[in-house]
Amino acid sequence: MPESGQLHRVPFDGRFRLSAAPHGPPADAPGEHECRKRLEAASEELARLQRILYADNRYAVLLIFQAMDAAGKDGTIRAVMAGVDPTGCQVYSFKQPSSEELDHDFLWRTAARLPERGRIGVFNRSYYEEVLVVRVHPEFLAAQRLPEPVDPESLWRERFESIRDHEKHLARNGVVILKFWLNVSKDEQRKRFLARLEDRRKHWKFSPADVKERRHWDAYMSAYETALGETSRPWAPWYAVPADDKHYMRMIVAETVVAGLRRLDLRYPRPDPAEREELKELQRRLEESAG
Repeated sequence: MPESGQLHRVPFDGRFRLSAAPHGPPADAPGEHECRKRLEAASEELARLQRILYADNRYAVLLIFQAMDAAGKDGTIRAVMAGVDPTGCQVYSFKQPSSEELDHDFLWRTAARLPERGRIGVFNRSYYEEVLVVRVHPEFLAAQRLPEPVDPESLWRERFESIRDHEKHLARNGVVILKFWLNVSKDEQRKRFLARLEDRRKHWKFSPADVKERRHWDAYMSAYETALGETSRPWAPWYAVPADDKHYMRMIVAETVVAGLRRLDLRYPRPDPAEREELKELQRRLEESAG
């Protein structure tokens, strides 16, 4: 299976620019039918690899999804993880922090929900909200009761440093980190908002605050550009995936996750000689007790 996600990987040199991140697939991208076929194949392979990951029990996988509203995070997570055994994965959606979470450092609430060895963890939004939405709305910092004085410029620089250190620590301890920014265009977001309003079954997905946040679009894009450039590293790469075409987007994410797992030396546990002899003896007893 090709590593198609490499086309959209954010460089590690800190020089990421939004102009290098298209909203739509490249001209030679496969059509909808082929994207569906490749997504299905990738999902099946992910299910197979997840079983070995679970049995191997040496690595954990953390998938992080960030995006503007209506980019398709929920649908992509469902599509990519559809065939994975529920006992081997866990999904967390991070919304407005609780009072307990605000009483801790900004990495605490996500650190408490990291996947165990052998499991795939999915973060629908994450600690990156602290350098995205909070940067666009610095008034949110007041609720965090940070030690004074707070210098905004050094605050963001220090948070990026904390994130890089945190992710490197996780990688050193066997956590495979793959981060996806689903890059939807402002016009496509508008169309999806309208579609939700026109379908009563989707009204629950719509919030007036979503429209209000569109007024800050440029500020969000600037925050994303900086965050991705500051934190895309070999041990925790970002992928800026075009999100205007959902079929292409889901295929790219699925194939990128599969490629990440294939780079591991996953294997089923092998019993040592003594254990093999014990298993043979147990097999002999079971065969003799037939009937």
